[in-house]
Parts: sequence; C-alpha cells; structure tokens
Amino acid sequence: MSESASPSAWGRIGAHLKWAKTEDRSAATAAARAALEQKFLDEAGGDPVRAQHLRKAHFQRMALKSAASRKAKAVARAGGSDD
Repeated sequence: MSESASPSAWGRIGAHLKWAKTEDRSAATAAARAALEQKFLDEAGGDPVRAQHLRKAHFQRMALKSAASRKAKAVARAGGSDD
C-alpha cells in the first residue's frame, strides 16, 4: 500500500495487526462492553428490564441504519433510483 493511502485504510491495517497480536480478544473488549451495558442501565434509571429494552432498541436502530446504507450503496452502484 502506498504512503498516500487513506487514513481509514491505515486504521484498518492497524486494527488487523492489533487483533492478530491479541491473545484474549474477549478480555480486550470487556471494559468497553461493560461500559456500554452501564450506559443502558444508567439511562434506564437502574432498572435492568428497561435497560435491556433500551439495548435492544439501540441495536435495532443500528440494524435499520445499516440496511438503509447498504440499500443506498447498491442503488448508487446500479446507477438507478430508489423506487
């Protein structure tokens, strides 16, 4: 890859190298997962049932955005309209 590659390409390379060197990937992401769960629990006022619903809503929202993005990219590649 040339030195003029995009910063995101260099970031992906760095991420692959990091994960190639990581023995316990689950432990490496444990703090981030715990912080995300705490975020939902805090938002739910400490109610674990509400926190679970907030978590599900968050991931469903992300899935919808991802599907819309994939559809838009497919339409753009096809050069057509979104009918």
